[in-house]
Amino acid sequence: MKKFIIFFFTIALLFSCKNKPQHLVRIEGKQLLINEEINSKKAIEDFIEPYKKKVEKEMNAVLSYTPIELNRDDGMLESSLGNLMADLSYKKTNPIFNSRTGENIDFAMFNFGGIRAGISKGNITMEHAFNLMPFENELVVVELTSSKIDELVNYLITKNKAHPLSHQVNLVITKNAYDFKINNTPLNTTRTYFVLTTDYLQNGGDNMNFFKNPVNLYKTDYKLRNAIIDYFKETDTIKVKLDGRFQRKN
Repeated sequence: MKKFIIFFFTIALLFSCKNKPQHLVRIEGKQLLINEEINSKKAIEDFIEPYKKKVEKEMNAVLSYTPIELNRDDGMLESSLGNLMADLSYKKTNPIFNSRTGENIDFAMFNFGGIRAGISKGNITMEHAFNLMPFENELVVVELTSSKIDELVNYLITKNKAHPLSHQVNLVITKNAYDFKINNTPLNTTRTYFVLTTDYLQNGGDNMNFFKNPVNLYKTDYKLRNAIIDYFKETDTIKVKLDGRFQRKN
């Protein structure tokens, strides 16, 4: 009987200790202002300091030089920075693509919004490259039909922005028509074209849906930011101009 009583109370105790279902009653929050009045922790600052100095040194490293200010707003339908980004990407990526496929990229196209910062006249540093392209976008090549290229051209005309285009493209818009050429040759409806862009845009970013479902998609394993850095490192002085590759004539 004694064993039974002990067993009974043991079972009862176990059930009484069983966790009850938890229910959210309320959520409370408190705003903490970050300002000079917050005391810093010297131990943490001392720990971070070596890494901070290392990053600052790398970011301040001079890669190249520009005799003019580079930005995305110095032209109507093209810009100094847009032209530079598209051309350098083509120059750095085409040898990779050619070595793997035996083909050449026809032209490069990116988006106006992808240019995140300008570059002032003077030394170009690593920080400029990261500010210009803070994202981990990879360069890809899409093989497009001529009808997809038509969609691309209509997108450019409709958006009426200085989307970066490489110098292989010449697009002139008139009042009632337009003239589009690639390497000084009109669009050929019987062939496909290789266009360099980023994986973000290829997936329909910025509503560039013409890049979706290409004939073929080629990954380069080369990030756009790395192409920018590599080009700056090997180019002592940046030379870029507005050359009329995309323009409107009345």
